[in-house]
Amino acid sequence: MAEYPGKFIALEGIDGAGKSTLVKALLKKMTDANLPCHGTAEPTKNHIGKTIRSILAGEIEGDEKTIAALFLADRLDHLTHSSYGILPFLQGGTHVICDRYYLSSYAYHVPYVSLDWVIRANALCAELKRPDITFFIDIPVEVSMKRLSASRNQLDRFENEARISQVRANYFSAMEKVKDDENIIIIDGCKSPDEVVELLWEKIKVLL
Repeated sequence: MAEYPGKFIALEGIDGAGKSTLVKALLKKMTDANLPCHGTAEPTKNHIGKTIRSILAGEIEGDEKTIAALFLADRLDHLTHSSYGILPFLQGGTHVICDRYYLSSYAYHVPYVSLDWVIRANALCAELKRPDITFFIDIPVEVSMKRLSASRNQLDRFENEARISQVRANYFSAMEKVKDDENIIIIDGCKSPDEVVELLWEKIKVLL
């Protein structure tokens, strides 16, 4: 796997963990430090990602295996596209912070497809670029549900207590399985947002 001048940072966690807020805060930290940076997320807002979002919102039909395959296609496009791809940014020396990457697929697509299948399917993404560091922002399921209920007018098909409990368990199973290949740090997401940002920033400064 090639090394790039830009560093690739992924944030993971169950719904309501605060990843999008943390991405914004970290981008500000980088900007204030005069570091070139780019924030992004999966599913993307590009053509394949829009299809995924429509399925999750119940606007069009798609079963779980279809969703898993679409996430893989969206991720490969997200990595390689000449205009918005992660790899071109990294090659140009821009640091990329991504809200979700393939660890999310390991967590969200099981048990509808096997974990081993999801890992094999995403092997090309891992070969193209593993995150230099992945932060798993850990919160209890009850905190997730409370935050989601307070911030969403309508929950998508993944956002219910039983599913989120399964996803959190899947994350820990997946992290144990890939721990020798991935640089994953678990962060307590119940701390205040400012505390979490500072914890992340201290780790990122060492990476940069």
